[in-house]
Amino acid sequence: MSVENNNNKMAIDPAILWPAVIVILATSIPLAINPDAGKAVVSGLLSWFTGNFGWLYLLSGIGSFFFMCWLAFGPVGRIKLGAPEDTPEFKKVPWIAMLFCAGIGISICNWAFVEPLYFLSGPPLGVEPNTPAAAEWAAMYPMFHWGVVPWALYLMPALPIGYALYVRKVHVLRLSEACRGILGDLVDGPVGKVIDIVVIFSIVGGVGTSLGLSVPLVSELFQAMFGLEDSFFLQLVILAAWTAMIAWSVYNGLNKGIQTLSNINAVLAFVLLVFVLFAGSTVFLLNLWSNSFGLFMDNFFRINFWTDPVDKGGFPEGWTVFYWAWWIAYAPMMGLFVARISRGRTIKELIINGVTWGSVGCWAFFAIWGGYAIDLDVNGTVNLQAVLSEGGIPATVVAVLQTLPMADLVLPMFTLLCFVFLATTVDSSAYMLASICTKEITGYQEPARWNRILWTLLLALVGVGLLSVGGLKAVQTSTILVALPMIPVLFIMAASMLRWAKEDFGTDLAARAIARCPQSGRNVVVAHIDEETVHTESKSNLDAVQAQPQASS
Repeated sequence: MSVENNNNKMAIDPAILWPAVIVILATSIPLAINPDAGKAVVSGLLSWFTGNFGWLYLLSGIGSFFFMCWLAFGPVGRIKLGAPEDTPEFKKVPWIAMLFCAGIGISICNWAFVEPLYFLSGPPLGVEPNTPAAAEWAAMYPMFHWGVVPWALYLMPALPIGYALYVRKVHVLRLSEACRGILGDLVDGPVGKVIDIVVIFSIVGGVGTSLGLSVPLVSELFQAMFGLEDSFFLQLVILAAWTAMIAWSVYNGLNKGIQTLSNINAVLAFVLLVFVLFAGSTVFLLNLWSNSFGLFMDNFFRINFWTDPVDKGGFPEGWTVFYWAWWIAYAPMMGLFVARISRGRTIKELIINGVTWGSVGCWAFFAIWGGYAIDLDVNGTVNLQAVLSEGGIPATVVAVLQTLPMADLVLPMFTLLCFVFLATTVDSSAYMLASICTKEITGYQEPARWNRILWTLLLALVGVGLLSVGGLKAVQTSTILVALPMIPVLFIMAASMLRWAKEDFGTDLAARAIARCPQSGRNVVVAHIDEETVHTESKSNLDAVQAQPQASS
């Protein structure tokens, strides 16, 4: 089936597209027109949401992690996302690169250098600021915020969507369809439309947060390289250039556009990581990372459940709750995208690779870049905490980069990395938003090009709105607000997938790996070895398998 030949035939679903567009415009335009009033509103909302629902975000995070562990090492993990003859669409390394780059984006460039500095001056759990203990916690806590629990949250929607696409063979790419196992025919009516609109709003809010934080960073980099004056106009020019790159990527689709950017991204990131590792105090960075891992393992349960209910210092609300909300807001986009690129892999393979390589990738950035920033500040080379307090995140990142050897070369490379990193996130988001709004699409097709471009432009508009409001608190609020209604949707999807698995496979889950044959409705034992798939389809095996219910539409 030709993907491009089908693009123009794919009609949009107006009942999802236009309500979502109206909601996005209704929230973005007022922020851009009246930023002062917007700041007051978002500040009040942030306090209310974190004060009342922080416990829910934390329990959702740790619950997702344990659920992923149970799935991966239990019988459901043996289910293959695809028909017996399906092989993985992408080789393993490009697949992992797309998964990681789409999920992290430029956020890692923003936070890897500066998050430990925030924790040095404001450490968790009552630790005294700017002490050796504070430095150790400052190096460890990003491992928590960017580690196994967040990546488990990312995979919560990916598995049900992948199951619906490649096992049940549905012809829509929406989270509402993955809830059918529990909600039944309700997903065909207003309930399903509301779920999909909430999903769209969640994706746009999460990506808008990245745009709102990232454009000022690149603006600061341009000022440092070319001596330009900081201005809102400069930020708009940068956003326009970003939009053009993203539009090119989504226009060219998964293989030619998004995979290409992800591969470039992975190489650039690896080069800069290795450079900083050997340009800095290599032994100190390795020792600090080893210490951080031990501290993380020792305190895993404490930090995952810590709400600070008595002292009420604000650390969990300002950091962990915000991060969990951010990951949940991104989860629908990641779920749709990861499911789309994971055809032919087992559930266990997806969980193990997603959680392991996603976490290890993030830990590498914080161990090297974050450790380097801690070293500079603790040893008095640069007072980075003062720079952060006076100039904000972008100025601090530039200050760190300028201490490196060959800074004139490092700054342009880091700027290019920022551009490509954000592009890989936003183009993946625009691709999936276009898919949600398409009436009928399979896991083997791509949405229409004009639909992808439309969502690229709408995401840019949201970025303009958040840039107008400015400030970390505004983007924190937008994330926490849109993530809350996603929590029940994620767990409905998980329950739906379990019900489907029981109906479709039953006692056959004892096999090493199994796939569902859509033609016969029978289960087939599959041995999945790396990129090749070998089928065991002997007559005795098939005769022992009872006929299963037909896939739902």
